[in-house]
Amino acid sequence: MSRDPFLIDSHKLIYHPERAAAVLAVDGDWERARSIYPIYMEIAPVGACNHRCLFCAVDYVGYQSVRLDADVLAMRLPEMGRLGVRSIMYAGEGEPLLHKEMARIVTMTRQAGIDVAITTNASVIPPGFLDTLEAISWIKVSINAGTPATYAYLHQTRESDFHKVLENMQAMTQLRRERNLACTLGAQILLLEENQGEIETLARICRDVIGLDYLVVKPYSQHLFSKTHRYQEFSYEGFVNLGQSLAHLNSDRFSLVFRGHTMAKVVQSERYPRCMSVPFLWAFVMANGTVSGCSAFLLDERFEYGNINEKTFQEIWEGERRRQGFELVSRELDIAECRANCRMDEINRYLHRIRTRSVPHMNFI
Repeated sequence: MSRDPFLIDSHKLIYHPERAAAVLAVDGDWERARSIYPIYMEIAPVGACNHRCLFCAVDYVGYQSVRLDADVLAMRLPEMGRLGVRSIMYAGEGEPLLHKEMARIVTMTRQAGIDVAITTNASVIPPGFLDTLEAISWIKVSINAGTPATYAYLHQTRESDFHKVLENMQAMTQLRRERNLACTLGAQILLLEENQGEIETLARICRDVIGLDYLVVKPYSQHLFSKTHRYQEFSYEGFVNLGQSLAHLNSDRFSLVFRGHTMAKVVQSERYPRCMSVPFLWAFVMANGTVSGCSAFLLDERFEYGNINEKTFQEIWEGERRRQGFELVSRELDIAECRANCRMDEINRYLHRIRTRSVPHMNFI
């Protein structure tokens, strides 16, 4: 069986019952909704990226050469921590480690009482970054092939980048071992037509050569605004049980996290009637400072609440534009506009089950 000790193919809202209860109690009332802050945020340090992956969901944003000012984050991060933000993943519409002050940003985030994670292609390591490993909860590397040739094709880069990424990951695992650090180190691969035969090869590299904690195998999800539609028709019906044939790769120190549950949902039509996560449980900050309620609607003004370069996070989150966004999602948004298997999909399913009391005999606990 696929091992998933980190609940990557599920969700962790069950460990935040107070925040979930607050969302369920809103019942269309903005005054109740106003001060419910995100548990989790995604922040894009930079808009630029050094790869042009064939499957990139946010290609429509345009890989802009913009970056967040670390001095602005020095003001906003402590405020976010005080208001209830518990975790930030640095990723976004660009490659986060292209920001030369990433080490400082990580340190400031942790000092604000916020857990830190990073999703990266790991082809570059900014100055001092490795020394902040002790402040990071986890790093996940997007590496979508097990051979240099396929990697270069899918990432639209040089084959030498494949070897550079492996070297950088090895540097992380070596430092973690030398300093006895707790940072979880993993990788992920999108299961695509071109790389389906390289999953075991990549898993063995991650497990035996680099010493990572896990490899996630996940499905592609078509972003509604993406320029690319290359994999829109790629079917996962024949792959749902692939996790069983990869289970032998699991060990006491390594997990092959095959997202079979998520793949099964790709071919399902059943969904909840509306999103209950936005604009409450998470938020996205673009590299230009724009605060968005949902990463599936970047550049959609209906989901833009303000800019951290111009206002405090509290002013943005409790402001008029978020109120308008709240009214939109609560009363108007057609769930058909949303991306299938979005970041909040499992959380929405969980909240919907509670709200509708859809489990028979619910009082027999």
